[in-house]
Amino acid sequence: MFTLENLFLLLTGLLAAYLCWYFWRRFTLHKALHNLYYLMGFAVLLVSGLLLIFLGLDILASPWVLTVASLIPLGISMGIAEEYYPAWKKSFKWFAVIGFLAIAVTSILGMDTLKKFAVPLFHGVAGLVIFLGPFFAKQAPQGFYWVGIGGLLIGLGGIALAFISAGTQLLFFSPEFVMKIISPLLFLMTGAFTIGFTRKG
Repeated sequence: MFTLENLFLLLTGLLAAYLCWYFWRRFTLHKALHNLYYLMGFAVLLVSGLLLIFLGLDILASPWVLTVASLIPLGISMGIAEEYYPAWKKSFKWFAVIGFLAIAVTSILGMDTLKKFAVPLFHGVAGLVIFLGPFFAKQAPQGFYWVGIGGLLIGLGGIALAFISAGTQLLFFSPEFVMKIISPLLFLMTGAFTIGFTRKG
């Protein structure tokens, strides 16, 4: 049965597919590394959206899905750091890689105590980079702040999911509430990213 949730996920997938094509085209033209980081993030978003459509929202509880989905904020935040913050992009890459490995190990091996620390920390910092980075980026094109709005949405959703996967709750983000809003949240997030990134020309 095709539901409203699936409609939002389908629209999210279409936008993610467009952004994958957009950043691949930009990489073939300019060979800039940040385009590959962005591409990685939106390719994972595309695959995640398709999996949610065919397998349902219950797969969000899987440690494998949590680990792979971490590549979404990883790719986008590394792209922003690479493109606009060269002074600390190298240090952030190390943080991102270590954070991703920490999420993978603690999630897959069931190390719940460490996961409660690793997942919110990584998602929180990556989310802050995506949220605040576009607003403070020098020489960013007009309209790039929309990427920051998308970052705010991905940060809220990602941290809420991270707390749920760790067995706790963030404020009023109960598991039931998160499951209700996750599909439209993903769509709004991807829409904001699409506006912000494609205005760069």
